[in-house]
Amino acid sequence: MSAQDLIDSLNDDLAYELSAVIQYLTYAAKVSGPSRPELKAFFEAEIPDETGHAQYLAGKIVAMGGNPTTTPKPVPEATSAKQMLEEILKAETEAHDRYAARAAQAEALGMKGLQVQLEDMARDESEHRDETQRILRRWETD
Repeated sequence: MSAQDLIDSLNDDLAYELSAVIQYLTYAAKVSGPSRPELKAFFEAEIPDETGHAQYLAGKIVAMGGNPTTTPKPVPEATSAKQMLEEILKAETEAHDRYAARAAQAEALGMKGLQVQLEDMARDESEHRDETQRILRRWETD
């Protein structure tokens, strides 16, 4: 993988982070039902982490000589709270996997600082995934 390939991949990751911010913001606004207060708070609490990831990626892309994307990936439609949680779970799982792969790519290019940051971001995404799984398990038993 070349440095340009890594920039391109980081831009793809950035597009997903922009989508995640929109997804959490939109789902927080749209969620309804008896679990609304809990889910709204949960969705809103994730926005700063996803925004921080996007800020880091945009800065790193520029530092590497690239141009950060401003186009998010599409946000999946969800009409029920359960669908929202399922879409979040899918997105967080995919984000974890992308960052784990990207960390290995950064390591192969000798970019230790980027590698460590991407590993931290993968950890963040796995924590988001795990919390979403716990909420979904409760959702299924309620």
